Amino acid sequence: MENRKDIFNYTYSAKQQEEIQRIRQKYLPKAQDKMEQLRKLDQSTTKKSTIVSIAVGVIGCLLLGIGMCCTMVWMENWFIPGVIIGIIGIAAVAAAYPLYTKITRKEREKLAPQILKLIEDLSAPE
Repeated sequence: MENRKDIFNYTYSAKQQEEIQRIRQKYLPKAQDKMEQLRKLDQSTTKKSTIVSIAVGVIGCLLLGIGMCCTMVWMENWFIPGVIIGIIGIAAVAAAYPLYTKITRKEREKLAPQILKLIEDLSAPE
């Protein structure tokens, strides 16, 4: 038999190609597409309000606990201040959710033009 050098043999493996693509994606620089930008902007609208409302709620819970401690443990001189501190704590806990909604609404109004522009760019036919 004659040895032919112009013949090319190739075996294709779909699993191997998928694995190669997954490994390749790890090492390519991350390019943000418009959908990813839209997701990040949408998430950023609630991030600040979540942090603030959790902080206010935790501080309110701690104040309520201090007030309860003052009224139950040190009853002689701390009963009235303990009630006042507890009421302040209850008010802070009650204010956490309205504070969350107010901050979220302001952040959404601030980022609305950017988000709407990205939505227009994504929905426009290419």
